[in-house]
Amino acid sequence: MTNQNYEAGLEQPGYASMLRVWNAFTRHFETSPTLIARSPGRINLIGEHTDYNKGFVLPAAIDKQVFVAIRKREDRQLRYLAVDLEDQYQGTLGNLVRSPKLWPDYLNGVVDQFLKKGLNLTGLDIAIGGDIPSGAGLSSSAAIECATAFALNKLFLFELDRLELVRLAQAAENQFVGVNCGIMDQFASMFGVADHAIMLDCKTLKYEYVPLNLRQNAILLLDTGVKHSLASGEYNLRRQQCEEGVKALQQVYPQVESLRDVNRAMIEYNLKGMVSELIYNRCKYVVEENLRLQVGCEALRRNDLSFFGKRMFASHQGLSKLYEVSCPELDYLVELARNEPSVLGARMMGGGFGGCTINIVKKTALEEVIHNISKAYKDKFGQVPAAHVCSISEGTSLVKPPLAKQEAEPKKDGVKKK
Repeated sequence: MTNQNYEAGLEQPGYASMLRVWNAFTRHFETSPTLIARSPGRINLIGEHTDYNKGFVLPAAIDKQVFVAIRKREDRQLRYLAVDLEDQYQGTLGNLVRSPKLWPDYLNGVVDQFLKKGLNLTGLDIAIGGDIPSGAGLSSSAAIECATAFALNKLFLFELDRLELVRLAQAAENQFVGVNCGIMDQFASMFGVADHAIMLDCKTLKYEYVPLNLRQNAILLLDTGVKHSLASGEYNLRRQQCEEGVKALQQVYPQVESLRDVNRAMIEYNLKGMVSELIYNRCKYVVEENLRLQVGCEALRRNDLSFFGKRMFASHQGLSKLYEVSCPELDYLVELARNEPSVLGARMMGGGFGGCTINIVKKTALEEVIHNISKAYKDKFGQVPAAHVCSISEGTSLVKPPLAKQEAEPKKDGVKKK
């Protein structure tokens, strides 16, 4: 998605959200923002909870995104506006502290990382908003962090590359927000490419764009309506449990640094007798999920979505029974999907304990599948799961404001000189 796309009109994905953020900034701060950046949410096709274990993941950026409108101030004040929440925050560069509101932490965390890197900032006026469903496991937090980092980089002409910005955004979530997430969410948001998934090696950060030729199929997200928080402790607990398994294996294999370095034989013949069944199950899931992903990518390269879909169902089984991050609502949605002939694959997506399932569905049966699953889910849980059909989109970028006048030739980085 190029910047020029956003000048075409309301038919462009996210245009209405961008316009809403732009106008809200102008009204609230009584001036126009200098620039506006967008960063997408992400889906993860397979490879869940493998990122912080230095394994493989297969995310893709989607056409649901966050917009950050920004302008420098002449003082050190920080003034933030959350357009969708109709909420405000005020702080200063010299006193960055966590907020009980939570949402300002994603902005302050990024600002904090720029300062720790020795990069000089002034005060800021920022407005944020977008169309990523909250609590659905689509990484709206990473999108906010990436859009903020990208906007600051352009606004102050720091010339950091995308990988540096990804690391800053991840560090903001780890160190300021307090969630020990891996790098996948920020990487996918920043590096996405239309019609491709990203096979990312979280150990080396080497990556490959894998074609995602959906053609007659669609990505369908079904939201359980159950809200989760990765900061609730369960996410960090799973990480600790995996690290416990690694420490046990290091007694036999000193070269093991993470579960990425572990194979099935090591799990079955060594770890099984050294740790509790719970720790064994956690580690077994991660090792098997890495293998599923690599085999699944081979299927995508030969455009075998049916084979790939079966790996998705197997992934959910592992997440539910071995890693235990599912919930009854997620399990039921996957069970319903498995009984629909037009669904090629389905599984829970994201941190777990709620949020969405991701489904690959034949387009010709999309409405029927949504109807059937929604009816059965409502009968059991009393509510209809929100359905989101996603396209695979580009990663983080600047966008042009509506009717922006090009009064001077832009610099090569897209930011004009004042």
